[in-house]
Amino acid sequence: MTKPPSNIRFKATLLRPAKPEKGGTWSFLVLPKAASGKLPTRSMTSVEGTLNGQAFAATLEPDGQGSHWLKVPRALRDEAGAQPGDQVTLEIRPAETEPEPEVPADLRKALSAAPDAEAVWDDITPVARRDWIHWITSGKREETRVRRIEVACDKLAGGQRRACCFDRSGMYSNSLSAPEAAE
Repeated sequence: MTKPPSNIRFKATLLRPAKPEKGGTWSFLVLPKAASGKLPTRSMTSVEGTLNGQAFAATLEPDGQGSHWLKVPRALRDEAGAQPGDQVTLEIRPAETEPEPEVPADLRKALSAAPDAEAVWDDITPVARRDWIHWITSGKREETRVRRIEVACDKLAGGQRRACCFDRSGMYSNSLSAPEAAE
């Protein structure tokens, strides 16, 4: 029997994003490198834990600097009695099971039109599906996204199970980073 991972305890400052999306009421925090270093990977990783004693489950994203950041929805922040600028206490551990990622509607439609690609999609892990989604949605232009969906469906139909050739940690390509904090 494998030993469950121990909890990682730390404090961090809750930050407000400088450029939240329209209607955005979330905040975020960056994990201290020592806490992040105890996680199983430098790339996206799902965790369970508490923020100021309030339970949550989330997927941490790499900050491109060797650590991770956590998006804190307003509801969790309110339950935890915290505001941007406050120092909060966290206790986290890797999630026992990786949650299913939300599949964008355009990708879902393309997969349903490509049965061979959809069969491989249904057979890969949630982490592999998350990587494909990240690769597709990380393009800045709509044309790039459309082309990546086509490429993904072709590669999946051909049996390729993992999205290739992108830096999952953001450390080498600067493709991933924590949001910029407001003053």
